[in-house]
Amino acid sequence: MTAFFIGDVALDEYYTADRWPGPADKGMIRELPAEIGGSIANAAVVHATLGGDTQFISLLNDSPLSRRLVEDLRQNGVGVDHMLTDATIAESRNLIFLIDGEHVVLTVEMGEQPMWLEPATLAALRQPGFLYTTLYRVRRLHSQTQEGVLKQAELIADLRENGRRAIFDLDVGGCTPEDMPYLTGAAVVIFNQVGFRAAFGHDDITLIGDWIRDHGIGRVVRTLAADGAEAFDGEARQQVAGYPVAVADVTGAGDTFGGALTWCLARNHAFTEALDFAVAAASRSVTIHGPRGGKACEEDVRQWRDAQGEIQADFGR
Repeated sequence: MTAFFIGDVALDEYYTADRWPGPADKGMIRELPAEIGGSIANAAVVHATLGGDTQFISLLNDSPLSRRLVEDLRQNGVGVDHMLTDATIAESRNLIFLIDGEHVVLTVEMGEQPMWLEPATLAALRQPGFLYTTLYRVRRLHSQTQEGVLKQAELIADLRENGRRAIFDLDVGGCTPEDMPYLTGAAVVIFNQVGFRAAFGHDDITLIGDWIRDHGIGRVVRTLAADGAEAFDGEARQQVAGYPVAVADVTGAGDTFGGALTWCLARNHAFTEALDFAVAAASRSVTIHGPRGGKACEEDVRQWRDAQGEIQADFGR
């Protein structure tokens, strides 16, 4: 089954700084080589490198940079048969500042133009499989059908009725009651710690059982940075510990987690096993500089995970 990833792909321009300046302040930055990234594109590359059948959809202009971004996806094994073009939108770029082991990401605003899916794209999305996306993107989806225009939450509901299982990456943004028509019926909703707190006002995943059941959500996942990740289906909580590693760059860690989790679930892995593999893949990714540090085959991730266990065993002797 083909997994579709609908979201951003961008040129990530890297800088380092000793500190993040405050209002009316000044600071010096050092430029690093730019790399191709974009949150959902990173997840798609991780999924494809693990061996998943992967399609990516985004809306770009028709510039040389956009063609470079699309070609890079193709070279990484990601299908780009359904990409969309609008010549009027801005270049897709992120400015990433690495400071004290963390990162600050500034994204060039590209607008919220509707993303009109071709009939062939809608037909492909109406097949069973996973859809990995964001609220920012699904709010913009439209498609012309024989019955009229299918768009936004109605389109997502249509795909769900046809066997497409949604995984939403909500990252730091969280969600509001207005977002629930999109999230209802999702297989998985992923938050990081900031996004979870923004959505629920607390840090206890076991307190959202009613929210999960009321909206028919399969599982909520909260990533916990160095502490791993936890999941809750409204009844049972699962947690997987993280790995103590030397951090080179946290950019793309959440994307690696999401892409790896999607790959595992598509292979019908037990959820705890999928969670464990995704945490290992994300932990490995932060030891490598760049947004695609999580790009690895299954054997590489498992060997890395096994090696960490051996290191901890030796350390405990």
